[in-house]
Amino acid sequence: MKIGELAERTGVAPRLLRYYEEVGILHPNRSSNGYRTYGEPAIDRVLQIRELLEAGLTTDMIREVLPCLGAAKEHGQPTVCPAPRDLEGLRRQLSSIERRIDVLQRNRHAIKTYLSACVDAPTAAPVAAEGVSSPVAE
Repeated sequence: MKIGELAERTGVAPRLLRYYEEVGILHPNRSSNGYRTYGEPAIDRVLQIRELLEAGLTTDMIREVLPCLGAAKEHGQPTVCPAPRDLEGLRRQLSSIERRIDVLQRNRHAIKTYLSACVDAPTAAPVAAEGVSSPVAE
């Protein structure tokens, strides 16, 4: 597929896909006319890059860990990977991700509890906020 189709299927702008290539985290093939072409695995790769960026990793960190993440995914087990240049930075990012997961899990539980209470509660007329008058039917 060409860059436009990859952009459409991943929701990532072509300009950003070219940037991923420039920093070495996305590797397209080139057709005889010089156009970038991508296989189906590029879709998962781009989505994984987006997720890692959203998790706070830099493109340098992603460039280092992405090959190992891909190998672990393919083989179903961790692989031996070279030590990253910024090991402490990766540890900080992992700690940050784990904190966010904890917060998200607590929020998920709170929202589920709230929704469950709303569904289980009998329907009642909304209570007007203090100092705010309710509209009166005429």
